[in-house]
Amino acid sequence: MALDEVTRRLDRITGALDLAQVQYGLVGDQAVALWVATRDPDAVRTTKDVDILVRRGDLPAVRKAALSVGMEYFEVVSVGMLLEQDNPNPRRAVHLLWAGEKVRADYVLPSPGIDDIERLGSGRLVVSLLGLLGMKLMANRDHDRAHLTDMIDVGLVNRDMLLKLPPELAARLDALLTESGR
Repeated sequence: MALDEVTRRLDRITGALDLAQVQYGLVGDQAVALWVATRDPDAVRTTKDVDILVRRGDLPAVRKAALSVGMEYFEVVSVGMLLEQDNPNPRRAVHLLWAGEKVRADYVLPSPGIDDIERLGSGRLVVSLLGLLGMKLMANRDHDRAHLTDMIDVGLVNRDMLLKLPPELAARLDALLTESGR
């Protein structure tokens, strides 16, 4: 039931953004799930997170679109999020990441640009595979490494990508590939 709520929230906000003609792309765990599903739907991990990449300059249009589906914008500790008006629980937030900006000051790269978005067979707009790979390698939390391993296991990520990454991120990917026997 909780996953149905996540899907409805995702459908509501992406539908509102589409209607408002705001460019966006799914990032984070939802993007991983969608990419993995292109190779092996049975390998998809469930997730309650909804993270969306938008341009900071589009925030007024994002806020208006969110209001049209019962969500309001809040910023907590420099993190932009859309919360349900009738249940403003941050655990159910849609998190916003700013296109072309670093998520954290110590990250090697900024988030991908809004032009680095692809429409997958599911019809969903997601960040490119290389953009997602970079974001997950920079975050480098336990669940990010688990998602990267999932992408390796289904053949989305391989050693050819090492040359497309900055050395620090390539070293992290190399370690994951080696752990996975690849």
